[in-house]
Amino acid sequence: MQGYYPLFTALPLAMAFLNLLVSKLSKKVSDYFAFLVMAVLAGMSIKMLFVQPFTYQVGGWAPPWGILLVSDGLSSMILAVINIIGLLSMVFSISYMNTYTAKPKYYTLFLLMVAGMNGVVITGDFFNMYVFLEIASIASYALVGFGCEREELEASFKYLILGGVASTAVLFGIAFLYSMTGTLNMPDVAHQLEFMEMNRAIAFVLAMFIMGFGLKASTVPFHAWLPDAHPSAPAPISAMLSGVLIKALGVYAIARVMFHVFGPNDMISAIMMFLGALSMLVGVIMAVGQSDFKRMLAYHSISQMGYVTIGLGLGLNPNVSPAIAAFGLLGGLFHLANHAVFKSCLFLSSGSFEFRTGTRNKFEMGGLIRRMPVTSATCSIASLSISGVPPFNGFWSKLIIIAAFIQAALYSQGDSKVWFMIYGIIAVFVAFMTLISFVRLQKSVIFGKLPERFASLREAPFSMVVPLIILAALCLGIGIAYPFIHDTLLEAAKDALLDKVSYVNLLIGS
Repeated sequence: MQGYYPLFTALPLAMAFLNLLVSKLSKKVSDYFAFLVMAVLAGMSIKMLFVQPFTYQVGGWAPPWGILLVSDGLSSMILAVINIIGLLSMVFSISYMNTYTAKPKYYTLFLLMVAGMNGVVITGDFFNMYVFLEIASIASYALVGFGCEREELEASFKYLILGGVASTAVLFGIAFLYSMTGTLNMPDVAHQLEFMEMNRAIAFVLAMFIMGFGLKASTVPFHAWLPDAHPSAPAPISAMLSGVLIKALGVYAIARVMFHVFGPNDMISAIMMFLGALSMLVGVIMAVGQSDFKRMLAYHSISQMGYVTIGLGLGLNPNVSPAIAAFGLLGGLFHLANHAVFKSCLFLSSGSFEFRTGTRNKFEMGGLIRRMPVTSATCSIASLSISGVPPFNGFWSKLIIIAAFIQAALYSQGDSKVWFMIYGIIAVFVAFMTLISFVRLQKSVIFGKLPERFASLREAPFSMVVPLIILAALCLGIGIAYPFIHDTLLEAAKDALLDKVSYVNLLIGS
């Protein structure tokens, strides 16, 4: 696979523009063309899960002067998440996007967004991380406003402005790092920072990265764009934004930078755990009172990303035992993957309901299980998963995070003991509030009395139902197969983040 590794970015980039030419022949051909590209990428990403770590030198130029692409346990897992969710969202789009105009342009933007996310994941230097981050961001701005209605354009404009602020913050951080180290190669930067003490310049870089990537990940208080962008975007784009984009451009990027460039640090750990706990609380409290189905899911994305962030924060804490730090990190990474599955399923389910009912207001629905049984069943499964009900996948990742903080509290002293216990209690409370929120959703949308105007509703088209069935099956399958996944994919991803030395040696070959 080493020789084909650049295709994760080159293929969707090239095909995005070729798609516009193909669409001149037939718009229907464009559907199959885009599907074929995503199917190839998804197949490649699954194969990458079973490939040993390696690097690819673009143009044969050795580091730190040349551009490096890196494959390890973490990048392989995130690539699989991005491209599998991308494929299912693309299949869902075939029927769903018929209600919109200019489908070929939609597919072009979709492929550009996927290319950007893949590029962020596989790159080994800051310059290319920023370039691909911008490619994905700009495409997503356009996709949020693809409907061209007032609501979509307003949400897209807000997202563009705040996304621009985030990109500027990241660029400032990269510029300051370059001025201090004279290189953009990530392991080379990490090597030079080992000989520098914490100073104002490094603290400023950390602040810029936390703010910039935090905005991309919609962490509170950098979340203002998300509650508008997710409901306004077409359903498959909402699934991509919540399922993979905020992870690839936000969570993955900050994890890679903080673990492999700066390393475990008290201050970074404390900030990330605090922001994660704040996101969990604010997101779930705001979600409970929402009447708009998709806006409720958007706030839950903020809340669930909080679980991932506190897990990563615990993994960065040098004062807890390595086993506890690794346990918390594993829970955060597992919840990242789980969230991609069940939240994509929920957003696509909401799109199916809206496609047939014409409304996103959950209080205007009811009894839809009688007319849309498949969509209702998949929505229920995803709701149980996000609520942390066993044996679904969301249960295991939440349990690991909660258990990790309880262990950290038991084996810590002083103020740290108190804070770890508080974060563990918050995680339990948020899980309970999430369950309440989705019980109310089930009552309002799926069960209860069917409104008369929905008496003649039919199930969503086949191409929209298939992705829902696959995602619902994954919610259950990943939960049941957790022991196998833990010993293989999760351990490889966790070890890739924790072993900074091996990452640097893998890239620079020393």
